[in-house]
Amino acid sequence: MERVEAELFTDGGNDAVVRLPGRNFPGVLIQGDTLSILQSSVAELVELCAAGDLEEARHVAGLLHTDLGERLRRYTEALEAHGIRRPF
Repeated sequence: MERVEAELFTDGGNDAVVRLPGRNFPGVLIQGDTLSILQSSVAELVELCAAGDLEEARHVAGLLHTDLGERLRRYTEALEAHGIRRPF
């Protein structure tokens, strides 16, 4: 393990915006339990598509889209608040 100083652009939370040394742009730190939930949701989406349950798949995809959109919004707002251009 290596200890480093990082720049924190938002409160800690489950999706903190941080910049590690040597990086031009900040990233989003997602806690392990949250990452596991995201992976499970994607796995459920894949299973629903394979089973042909497109209505439920659309529902799960919509939830994922909303969740990731909120994380992206938080990221872009943090960059804007600190005068950092978006990397995309």
